[in-house]
Amino acid sequence: MSSEEKDLVKRIARLMQENKELSMQNKKLLEANDALEEENDTLKNQLKELKTIQHEPEGKSREKTLRFKMATVLFAEIEGFSKLYEESNSHDIIDELDQIFFEFDQISKRFNIQKIKTIGDTYMSAGGVPVKNITNPIDVVMAALKMRYRVNAIQEKRLQNNKKIWEITFGMHTGPVTATTMGKKKVSYNLKGDTVNIATRMKAACEAGEINISVMTYEMVREYFVCEYFGKMPVKYKGDVDMYSVKGIRPELSKDQKGREPNHFFNTRYLLRQFSDLQEIVLDILEKGLPDYLYYHNVKHTIDVTSQAELIGIGEGVKDEEILLLKTAALFHDAGHTVEYENHEYHGAQMARKMLPDFHYTEEQIEQICNLIMATQLPPEPKNKLQRIMCDADLDYLGRSDFIPVSNTLYKELKAQDKIGDINSWNKLQVKFISLHQYFTETANNLREVNKQKQIERIKQLIPDE
Repeated sequence: MSSEEKDLVKRIARLMQENKELSMQNKKLLEANDALEEENDTLKNQLKELKTIQHEPEGKSREKTLRFKMATVLFAEIEGFSKLYEESNSHDIIDELDQIFFEFDQISKRFNIQKIKTIGDTYMSAGGVPVKNITNPIDVVMAALKMRYRVNAIQEKRLQNNKKIWEITFGMHTGPVTATTMGKKKVSYNLKGDTVNIATRMKAACEAGEINISVMTYEMVREYFVCEYFGKMPVKYKGDVDMYSVKGIRPELSKDQKGREPNHFFNTRYLLRQFSDLQEIVLDILEKGLPDYLYYHNVKHTIDVTSQAELIGIGEGVKDEEILLLKTAALFHDAGHTVEYENHEYHGAQMARKMLPDFHYTEEQIEQICNLIMATQLPPEPKNKLQRIMCDADLDYLGRSDFIPVSNTLYKELKAQDKIGDINSWNKLQVKFISLHQYFTETANNLREVNKQKQIERIKQLIPDE
């Protein structure tokens, strides 16, 4: 590695650290804001219930209002009713429309999209409702592509008999929505807000057979799909909103030339985007489930190792999928502490095996992730490049400038469990451990080895002469 490359890696490390700190601050602010909004909504709902409870029939379910900061609303309009009277078998045509809507329901379920309602010949659904996720714009576009393909397949069959009935248009927009829920056993959702209105306008401006998206949706999906600029749509209080037409999946991300089926590279890019959702869930599990005496193996440590695994992976030139595997393994590598202190690597791997299929990881990817988690067992004995990166990320703090305060938290953690004696014994143990430790990757050596040697000398000075 040249000196310029070393400097670049160090600059990336500093930027990643700054970004991590800013992200944590932003997360705390967002959580505080969400808590205030939820409290406000709760108070509003309680007030509404108090006003209506005396006039409400017994057993009737009450409405609840939910806020979603980022949802993608889809309107799919199937035009063809005007030709029903021209057909002698109009009942068959209605049955065919019902079948189309049924298939739309199946497609929506496949892409974790919530059906909202059908209004005549218009199908309304939304991604990111009721489960919040960052991938919902991609999911909704993929669903629209599948829906268009199904309608086109039906049309092709009809064209063989020189009969063309259905035309379909799609409109979608991404933004905040307010959802009102109704029902107990089967919950239904009613969406309100500018996002719904703009999605309707996108559909109204769409040409037959096209998928029309707003610029907000476009910015979130353009890395995945071929989109062509379509024009501007004036929207009340919003000015002119740019529109784009989705043609299909990008050629380099598609299995076929028509851009219908995503390939392995598409799925990897999707999982990397989805990682923030997975991370939020796992960190929430850790915050709620880790014992209070884990002063070192806490949420901060997991975030540190995840960031460092990505940094070292970049420095070592690994591929996108390998970055994904490293970050996911780092996220779960200490999650087993929610079960027990000993053998926590095994329990972390078991948690990964249970959760990751729901996030579309393949069996092969899950197996590699579990092997990476198990590679963090002490003493480290990595067997391949990714395991070497993982081990270096886990013990990155040994060569950091904040080594002393971080190591003190580990001492405090072990002391709370009666696993270590006095501080002097701890310092002697640290000198021995760090002196025998080695970083396995060139990137970690360049970043941490010099400072690690300095830490050894600092600890030796803390040990009194005998």
